[in-house]
Amino acid sequence: MTAGRATVVVASAGVLLTLVAFTTPLATLAGTAAGLGAGTGAQAWILAAMSLGCAAGLMAAGAIGDERGRRRVFVAGGAVLALTSLLAGLAPGPVWLVVLRIGQGLGGAGVMACGLGLIGQAFPTGRPRARATGAWGAALGAGVAVGPVTAAGLAALGGWRLPYLVIAAAALALAVAGRALLVESRAAHPRPLDVPGTLLLPAGIAALLAGLVQGRSDGGVPATVVLLVAAVLLLAGFVAVERRSRAPMLDLTLFRCPDFTAATIAAVGAGAGVLSLSNFVPTVLERGLGTSAVLATVVLLAWSATSAVTAYAARWLPEALTPRALLVGGLVGVAAGQVALLGLAVDSSPWRLVPGLLVAGAANGVLNAALGRQAVASVPPERTAMGSGANNTARYVGSALGITVCAVVVAGAGSGPAATLAGWDSAVVVTTVVSLACALLALAVRGRAPTS
Repeated sequence: MTAGRATVVVASAGVLLTLVAFTTPLATLAGTAAGLGAGTGAQAWILAAMSLGCAAGLMAAGAIGDERGRRRVFVAGGAVLALTSLLAGLAPGPVWLVVLRIGQGLGGAGVMACGLGLIGQAFPTGRPRARATGAWGAALGAGVAVGPVTAAGLAALGGWRLPYLVIAAAALALAVAGRALLVESRAAHPRPLDVPGTLLLPAGIAALLAGLVQGRSDGGVPATVVLLVAAVLLLAGFVAVERRSRAPMLDLTLFRCPDFTAATIAAVGAGAGVLSLSNFVPTVLERGLGTSAVLATVVLLAWSATSAVTAYAARWLPEALTPRALLVGGLVGVAAGQVALLGLAVDSSPWRLVPGLLVAGAANGVLNAALGRQAVASVPPERTAMGSGANNTARYVGSALGITVCAVVVAGAGSGPAATLAGWDSAVVVTTVVSLACALLALAVRGRAPTS
């Protein structure tokens, strides 16, 4: 196996495993809650904790990888994912599980940011890079597709703890494979680590997401307000520090580059749009149409599996299609698929959602492939892991915002099947508007590449 192929295989396996870990609670939450005595608020935190860890750690992991070694951070991320998954499978209570899920997210951040950064280094330009990043994007979609199904099957065999133990073993194997097969890479001229920025951005993002989760879980207005105010102050401090730093973790002049800005906007749109909406498909099918959890998961495969397939197939799209065209077209296609999800009635078949999910999944696959490519192509070559971290951070923050809005909209419609379906229609409209708005913004953004 060539070094380049090994990089694609290991990095793709890493993002797949991270998404399997991320989606595991979607299929095991009921058993977890019963086993640990987790109430409604704790359940919301269990679902959101890994997202918080990922979003908080992605930028820092990418920046550290660029300066200190991308393989080193990838392997360390796999080891952290293995350890925290093992301990999560042994967690004695919900608080412990939430803390360990955050740890899983931090480990996954190293795997995701530096895995894509390593691909960017192994395949500097052209069609080979498009194929490699397309494979990474397909693995991301495959993780979303197989994660809930795998977790449900393992939980049926050995309870809710078994999926975490299996993930731990797989993550350990990933770390070993990364150390053995990946070629180390780092910036040709490493810079001093931006310690203030590395601390302020994760803290600000963590406070923002914690505030959103706390508000969603009926955690009390004062705590939510304190967290959100802290997030604003920390993120404002981060911007101030980065503007004055000689070696910033995130070079803010990159936002003058239209490709970087468009990719960031599209990542927010992907997270706040279809990714957020897809989280509610099982809930809506179960509460609105009375389907089983297994059938709801199978229906969702129409989106997630199609997304994985089309992300891989995107490598064969004509080179005349620019990355910007793929980003905008992907968001518009997602919006078209979402429109087809409107109009469920209490007597509808769950299969009524499949055509819209197929269209949205196909478009999302193209979007994932284009995002992976642009994340590393729109930044200087020595900053590929940072570019990956920035793009995936935008996706996770967008997802957190979108899930919160969807949860409020669905819950605000009232209880009962008819109310759930009415709330679903409202959530579809909101996320469709977000997808289209981000498509227009990504199309309209103009600027120039930074000079340094």
